[in-house]
Amino acid sequence: AKILGDRKILARVVSAPCLEWFEAQDASYKEMVLPTDIRARVSVEAGVGSGWHKYVGDSGAIVSIEGFASSASGPTLFAQFGFTPQGIAEAALRSIAKQIKK
Repeated sequence: AKILGDRKILARVVSAPCLEWFEAQDASYKEMVLPTDIRARVSVEAGVGSGWHKYVGDSGAIVSIEGFASSASGPTLFAQFGFTPQGIAEAALRSIAKQIKK
């Protein structure tokens, strides 16, 4: 959010450690957390990101590890897969660009 803010892009970070708990909330709470009019979204999942498509939509970006057999230290793999502030900000910019094209 800070990297985007430095570029005059408003962003917020939402933590959803359990999607089942989020789904159990009422519609007004879910709308407050993930407003339907905000379509540029990024999810960050240190694993397979398939469950996040529902929340980021067609214009969203998912930073995740989609394959197996990668071998390196945690910091090296996280950098390779975009789990850095810069990588996540770039994913957000891609999502924003998709919204502009619509």
